[in-house]
Amino acid sequence: MPGHFEPLPGGGAAVALDDVEISIIRSLAVQLLELIGPGPAEDAGDDPLAELFAEGPSEPPADPVLRRLFPDAYGDPEASPGPRDAEEQRAHSSEFRRYTENDLRAGKRESALAVIRSLDLLTSAGDGGAVLKLAPEESKQWLGALNDLRLAIGSRLDISDEDDTDLLYRLPDEDPRKPMVMAYLWLGGLQESLVSTLMP
Repeated sequence: MPGHFEPLPGGGAAVALDDVEISIIRSLAVQLLELIGPGPAEDAGDDPLAELFAEGPSEPPADPVLRRLFPDAYGDPEASPGPRDAEEQRAHSSEFRRYTENDLRAGKRESALAVIRSLDLLTSAGDGGAVLKLAPEESKQWLGALNDLRLAIGSRLDISDEDDTDLLYRLPDEDPRKPMVMAYLWLGGLQESLVSTLMP
């Protein structure tokens, strides 16, 4: 079980994590929460109806990580064959974003919070680590959060396809990106093993 998720009887997954791994995942999840920002309900105060009628942003985020987490639904307008097509694509993406991004942000926020909460509930096994056991629904939230963390790190590392990943393996140890690369690759292994536990 060390380093990868294994299926639990009756569904769910388990993984052994040491204190450093727990700290890294928790820290990354907190940073992801800060990046995503508060939800409309947090901005609206005590008005429960405000969230129902809150519209999301209509423009793509300026931050490249957030653009990766919340991409345009209709692709990159700059890649359109003509200016009229690009304008139409921009309008469709804007409309789609306005009505969906708040829900997408809420889902990503809830998945990151689920990761933090489950790590905070861990009790040490006495040897500097613990076994994390996730119910099936928690496993899905973890999968979403791991994916978001990898997208965020991949964006910071400017990874756009599998060829870029191959280059990461050859980075020298003194490269300042190396710790981020190691986290990216490790999270990828966790994500892959968690996917396999969720498959029928």
